[in-house]
Amino acid sequence: MMAMACVRKFRFTRPLFHLQWRYYSLQTKSERPTFGIAFDIDGVMLRGRNVIGGATQALRRLFKDPSNPSGGLRESERAIELSNLLGVYIKSCQVLQGHTPFRKLVNRFGDELVLAVGKGEPANVMSEYGFRKVVSMDEYASSFVNIDPLAQYKSCANQLSSHNKDLLSQLEGDVDITNTHVHAAFVVSDPIDWGRDIQVLCDVLRSGGLPGKSGGHQPPLFFAADDLEYQAAFPTVRLGMGAFRIALESIFNRIHHSALTYTSFGKPNATVFKDAEIVLQKISSSIGSETTDHPKISNAENFPTHEIKSLYMIGDNPPVDIFGARQAGLPWFSILTRTGCFSGEGNHADFPADLVVDTVEDAIDYILKKHSKEYL
Repeated sequence: MMAMACVRKFRFTRPLFHLQWRYYSLQTKSERPTFGIAFDIDGVMLRGRNVIGGATQALRRLFKDPSNPSGGLRESERAIELSNLLGVYIKSCQVLQGHTPFRKLVNRFGDELVLAVGKGEPANVMSEYGFRKVVSMDEYASSFVNIDPLAQYKSCANQLSSHNKDLLSQLEGDVDITNTHVHAAFVVSDPIDWGRDIQVLCDVLRSGGLPGKSGGHQPPLFFAADDLEYQAAFPTVRLGMGAFRIALESIFNRIHHSALTYTSFGKPNATVFKDAEIVLQKISSSIGSETTDHPKISNAENFPTHEIKSLYMIGDNPPVDIFGARQAGLPWFSILTRTGCFSGEGNHADFPADLVVDTVEDAIDYILKKHSKEYL
């Protein structure tokens, strides 16, 4: 998801965050922003790799120079991809992902063996957050002979990236994976091999952290998101991380005497919206400072804040985007588009938005007209 703090005159400033929610900030030398915009991406601005809803035009209305590469922090692959797709310059610090809150758990698990689950390079993500003993599911499963009984039937075996091999090599120098308890499991992104991952997670969680050993207390389990469905390139919605959580929970509860315990981050969790509000306030307060960077904005406890009077959540998923914004309360205002999970007439019956529009461009048009005095 992306968010912007908007003001009268447009000039690209130091950007904000890192995935599922993405934040932009604009600046003027003399004024502070009075409102901010948070965008969901899938189903609002992109469908797969295809731009939808006039997203490029909508964003360009919020930037004076959408291609201005003003230097600064190194971009992630996702930020580069979004920059190319949407036609505006996006840095990694502008992108807030569902797993971003995992950073807050470094003090608790930073020196313990933790398991990172999901597509891409989840161990790399956790390592960058400061976790020093993290292993991916691919790496972990490959360390236990026969832990996946169907591995021999999989023609396309998981190949470790060179970076993950380096991480594993460094880890194995300090930790004997097959004889060390996992202290926490993190589902960083959507898993690819559900069968293997559910099997191994059940092994880890019901054994107290060491597969093949006698049971113990369940290690903590964290999910970056809990979306049941999301809109991708296929015409109908796809199953998300919430569906994987339901499958894991259902099986675990059938084979273990105690119910699965877990914590889910991401929308519609109200704390995510509160964190977004705080960050946007800090960005607004930092406008005009040439030294502002992402770590200072996101981590400084005493960073001065500037109140933003209106915050807009533009999303396509009523139970997630809209419910989350309404649950967060003022100053959030929810806008539902018909370009993704929701495409019906009128409003959603169970999770009604404050406003329903056809596209994200219509949403931006509404917001800019409402705040037209700031653009005179």
